[in-house]
Amino acid sequence: MSGGLQTFGPHGPALSADGLCDLRAVFDLLCPMHVVLDETGHIRHVGPTIQKLWPGQSLAGSRFLEVFELARPRAVTSMQGLMAAAGRKLHLGMRAAPRTALKGILLPLEAGGAVVNLSFGLSVQEAVRAHHLTGADFPPTDLTVELLYLLEANAMVTEAFTQLSLRLQGAMIAAEEQAFTDTLTGLKNRRAMDHVLARAVAQGQPFALMHVDLDYFKDVNDSLGHAAGDHVLQHVARKMLEVTRDEDTVARIGGDEFVLILNNLQSRRRIEEIARTLLDRLQEPIPYQGRPCRIAASIGTVLSSEYDSPDVERLMKDSDAALYTAKRGGRAQHVFASHSVEG
Repeated sequence: MSGGLQTFGPHGPALSADGLCDLRAVFDLLCPMHVVLDETGHIRHVGPTIQKLWPGQSLAGSRFLEVFELARPRAVTSMQGLMAAAGRKLHLGMRAAPRTALKGILLPLEAGGAVVNLSFGLSVQEAVRAHHLTGADFPPTDLTVELLYLLEANAMVTEAFTQLSLRLQGAMIAAEEQAFTDTLTGLKNRRAMDHVLARAVAQGQPFALMHVDLDYFKDVNDSLGHAAGDHVLQHVARKMLEVTRDEDTVARIGGDEFVLILNNLQSRRRIEEIARTLLDRLQEPIPYQGRPCRIAASIGTVLSSEYDSPDVERLMKDSDAALYTAKRGGRAQHVFASHSVEG
C-alpha cells in the first residue's frame, strides 16, 4: 500500500514517512496519545491528548527523552536505545509536574524515526483529574471512558454506603443514649445507674452512693399541677449537676427519686458538705408562673469501701434505709447508713 500502512517491518506494521501527513488526522482520532519522532529522537508531532498534558506549550522540536522520563527499560539515553526497545512495553512518565505515569509502545517508521503510542494505564483516574480530561480525549472505541464511569459510580455508591453507615451509627448512638437518659431532666435513668454501679463494683472502684428523695413534691403536683412538678424536677436536676463533678453520675430513678454516684470519694466530711449544699439549694423557693414551689429533700448515703464485698442490691437497700431514717428525723436531713463506721 503506497503512501500508507505497510504490511512489513521488523516489528510488525510500519508507517511510511511520506504518508504521515495523510494519516495524521486519522492517528489523532484513533490514537490521540501518539508521539511521532524523527530519526534524531526529536518530536515532530503529538496527538491532541498528549498535547493537553502540556497546555500552552508546543512539544514539536523537543527531544523525546527530555520531555518523558523512561523508567523501563533503564539506561536508555538515545534514539538508538529507543529503537532497540521497539515492540516492547515502555514504562515512562512526564518529567514535568504532576509527573503522570504512562505506558507505551514504539513502532519504527520505514523511512526513519518512529511512532510511540502512549496510554495512562492504571493511572488513568488520577490523570483525568490532574489534566481535566473528558471522554473526547480518548479514542471512540476505548473502554477507558466506560471504566471511568464505573469507577465514579462505584465511588458514589461507596460514599453513599459510608454516609448511610455513619447515619446508622449516629442513630444507634442516639438510641443508646436515649435508652440511658431520663427524657424529662436529661439525667441518667435507672438503667444507666444500674450499669454504672455494676461496673464500679466489678472494677473495685471506690464510690459514695447518695440516695435522694424529694419532700413535699406531691404538694406541688396537687396544688399547681403536673407541669409545675415537671418544672421542679428539671430545676432539681440542674442543682444536682451543679454540686457534682463531671466524673460523677446523677440519675433519676423514679418520680421524685434520685441517685448520685460520687466516684473515688470516701471522705465523710466532703460528702456531708455536698449533701448539705444540695439540701440548702433545694429548700430555696422555685418560681413557677409567678408562684413559689417549696420542696425539700432527704438523703441517705453509703460508702462502698465500708463493705467487704460491695453488692449493688445491698448498697441500694442500705442507702434507702438511711434515706428513710433522714425522713423520720424531720426531713431535709442527710444520714449515712447505720452500719457505717468512721474511717
